Amino acid sequence: MVSYEEQDKQYYEHILRNLKDRGVELKDIAEIVIFLEKDYVAGLNEEVSIYAINKVLHKREAQNAIMTGIELDVLAEKGLLSAPMQRIMQTDESTYGIDENMAITLASLYGSVSVTNYGYVDKLKHGILGKLNDKSTGKINVFLDDLVGAIAAAACGWLAHNEREVDKLLNK
Repeated sequence: MVSYEEQDKQYYEHILRNLKDRGVELKDIAEIVIFLEKDYVAGLNEEVSIYAINKVLHKREAQNAIMTGIELDVLAEKGLLSAPMQRIMQTDESTYGIDENMAITLASLYGSVSVTNYGYVDKLKHGILGKLNDKSTGKINVFLDDLVGAIAAAACGWLAHNEREVDKLLNK
């Protein structure tokens, strides 16, 4: 039987591969974190932002949401969903909302700071989020754009709730 720690590592590595395969690097998410937190965390840099992102990516509830969302996007892209789900995913139907609900749930793991940051960045489509939301590419990123925004927002929440650790990381 695989230990919880080994499973966590496998899920984390699977998520990193899936993000990369979908065109998302941790530095892209870090850029969003810095954009959101630059006025609140003096000296925030890419390294500390990625540290916070990795904290989020090792949380099991976050892992499950990310893996589920990416899997649905990939299946839809391959045309493997049944009707009407295939049409909903292909058109990114505006009233579907499950993608945002999953992202809000992920963000809420780190409190109200994360939830408000998620709503803000989802509306702006800052950085990589604009690229992921571009329908002209032929890619289906119904869940991914929201989940990437939620990962960034959750990392912001982690930063807010771990001020002492962040100070140590920034002042080492």
